[in-house]
Amino acid sequence: MRKVTKGNVTIKLWDLGGQRRFRSMWERYCRGVSAILYVVDAADRDSIPIARSEMHDLLKKPSLGGIPLLVLGNKIDKSEALSKQSLVDQLDLNSITDREVCCYMISCKESVNIDVVIDWLIKHSKKAK
Repeated sequence: MRKVTKGNVTIKLWDLGGQRRFRSMWERYCRGVSAILYVVDAADRDSIPIARSEMHDLLKKPSLGGIPLLVLGNKIDKSEALSKQSLVDQLDLNSITDREVCCYMISCKESVNIDVVIDWLIKHSKKAK
């Protein structure tokens, strides 16, 4: 667990890991949150079908209904990274109609778009209260 503070808002983040052994825990950590943040390695094209399947399975859980979803395509600093539109298409984000869905392309390594992600999370933390 990590806390990020910006202004008077503190955001608690859990890195749940994408490994198969951690996936059964995802729902427990997502219950009652203001938003679900789903990070995908946009440069690992082979992992996208699994990421899509796991994300859609998670979003079907009744306890997570209506929670906004923020998808982050990470590692855009790599030449093989997907474009935003390709990521949206391959994750089938347009089929998700029961909640707000947003997608940003980021680079944690280069700190690209991290501020807009934090701003989105702050906006949604205020809505939830």
